[in-house]
Amino acid sequence: MNKPKRYLITAALPYANGPLHIGHIAGAYLPADIFVRYLRLKGEDVKFVCGSDEHGIPITLRALKEHRTPQQVVDTYHHLNSTTFARFGISFDIFHRTSDPLHHETASAFFKRLYDKGELMELETDQFYDEEAKQFLADRYIEGTCPNCGNERAYGDQCEKCGKSLSPDELLHPRSMLSGKPPVKRKTVHWFLPLDKYQKQWLEAWIEGRKDHWKPNVYGQCRSWLDQGLQPRAITRDLDWGVSVPLPQAKGKVLYVWFDAPIGYISATRALTDDWEKYWKHPDTRLIHFIGKDNIVFHCIIFPAMLKAHGEYILPDDVPANEFLNLEGNKLSTSRNWAVWLHEYLDENPGKEDVLRYVLCSIMPETKDSEFTWKDYQARNNNELVAILGNFVNRVMVLTGKFFENRVPPADACDELKQLLLQQQTRVEESLEHFRFREALQEVMQVVRHGNKLLTENEPWKLIKTHPQQAGIVLHDCLQLIANIAILIEPFLPFTARTILKMLNLDISVLRWENIGRLNLLTAGHRLGAAELLFEKIEDQFVVRQTQKLYGNAQPKAAASEAEKRKPLISYDDFAKLDLRVGKILSAEKVEKADKLLRLLVDLGNEQRTIVSGIAPYFHPEDIIGKKVSVVANLAPKKIRGIESHGMILLAENKDGRLAFVSPAEEAQEGSEIK
Repeated sequence: MNKPKRYLITAALPYANGPLHIGHIAGAYLPADIFVRYLRLKGEDVKFVCGSDEHGIPITLRALKEHRTPQQVVDTYHHLNSTTFARFGISFDIFHRTSDPLHHETASAFFKRLYDKGELMELETDQFYDEEAKQFLADRYIEGTCPNCGNERAYGDQCEKCGKSLSPDELLHPRSMLSGKPPVKRKTVHWFLPLDKYQKQWLEAWIEGRKDHWKPNVYGQCRSWLDQGLQPRAITRDLDWGVSVPLPQAKGKVLYVWFDAPIGYISATRALTDDWEKYWKHPDTRLIHFIGKDNIVFHCIIFPAMLKAHGEYILPDDVPANEFLNLEGNKLSTSRNWAVWLHEYLDENPGKEDVLRYVLCSIMPETKDSEFTWKDYQARNNNELVAILGNFVNRVMVLTGKFFENRVPPADACDELKQLLLQQQTRVEESLEHFRFREALQEVMQVVRHGNKLLTENEPWKLIKTHPQQAGIVLHDCLQLIANIAILIEPFLPFTARTILKMLNLDISVLRWENIGRLNLLTAGHRLGAAELLFEKIEDQFVVRQTQKLYGNAQPKAAASEAEKRKPLISYDDFAKLDLRVGKILSAEKVEKADKLLRLLVDLGNEQRTIVSGIAPYFHPEDIIGKKVSVVANLAPKKIRGIESHGMILLAENKDGRLAFVSPAEEAQEGSEIK
């Protein structure tokens, strides 16, 4: 498309029934924020809108479970999430909410226009009904026995034990979660969006026209839905929590949450600005939705169909959806508490907002799932933020303070340095415009690496003794480079950019994209501020604490029965084959490039054995030296990461997933046989 006059950027509305975790951030909010900050630096007219998605069954179920009203539930999490976003530097122009009266008005009017235009289908369907509670039941309000695994607490849409997708009709012995009684079928009327009609008329051709500039994962998922053939989709439900259907014959019905939620982008823009229509209805606006892959169908098929049927709105130009972020080898799971909760991270790590922003951008799941580990977090902080960016800025500031009384030494502009900056600016722009945020960040870090090279090769701490003027030129160039780095890095690390400006004693107005390449941002004689450490080294103990917290807080997976946990019976002769011995750990150290492995030296009385054990996430090496352990001494040797391991340490797994040593009594001597 031609260069837009303005941008409207949306990020998926987070559901207001729980806190935010790092998967949410890496999926939608961090990439959106980086892109918006970049546009603002360029002086573009851009609005960045988001808000809480506050309707739907999960809200009412949580309210029911906690003996609270749905409004009380959403109030709690709207406040928590809005403050968490702000603390992390996600720079929304507005963080609205779908329980707001303005949203109800906007969503109702949207539905009414589709209804009045004859765009909706009215169909009578059979639905489960609780005669005692006198209420129709959504899928999640029905429990029963899973026909696949026998779990007696399966929901009407999914069994959380075996993961199978279900419908209420498939459940054995279904019962209402409201009364506990078996539900009955009753007829009810609902309104549907005729997606099958739109597919043939225009939708499929429209999506095909975006094949070349949408991400392959986005286009591919859309193509899969289209190939299956779209079907009419209900846009109303029988509930008492949500936006009421604005029809006299629709008493007790609300808009389905998937229909009302994306309209939240419109109501948020209305709440933000009086001239909201130019951001939604003018073709010279570029509309971009940042989402996770689980929302692709809603933002690439259903919401565009809604907007087109309405007739007054523009359609999205791009939907750069990210894949999923995994955590320490497993999928993030809110139900199992297998997550790094953002508000807890901010509480426990003040001043480290940009460390997490840097790590999440570096591993952002742009085209495939990626993984966060605390060990990688430590490595990227120590090896990149501390050793490259922080080291360069600190050395230049300290040397300038020491040799030039904290004032910028004089020098002429360096053409080579200017060309480097302009070249990297172009590369960063190219990456950001195509939503390659990982690549863009690395291009910025290349500028920092050049600064370190400039400093190291010229050694101004030596030049000052023989050629003080030349030493001043080197530091002058480095300081100008740092000022440019502050601009380049602001979309990614906004807190760090402002700290750099403070050290350089520069005003925030310097943060303009057009200033990149300027080598006069600091004038000769300009007094600098005090030097600060941008980042601090993270020690191994931090990683151990975070890993122990993760494993300690995690809930076990769907519990198996005691019978299921037990292994097949063996004979006494099978057991007698094991040679179990008392051992004592003499030393413990981490195996290089293996996050989960420790190399142990174990005393077995008459010999010492090297044993490699996957216990690094649970124990710090120095804490287990001297520990008495039970050892399988006649296990065949095996090479693990190039180390020959002679034996196995016995451990017990607690219900919370943590491991504990099976330790003999203190009086048991090393090498004693365990019988």
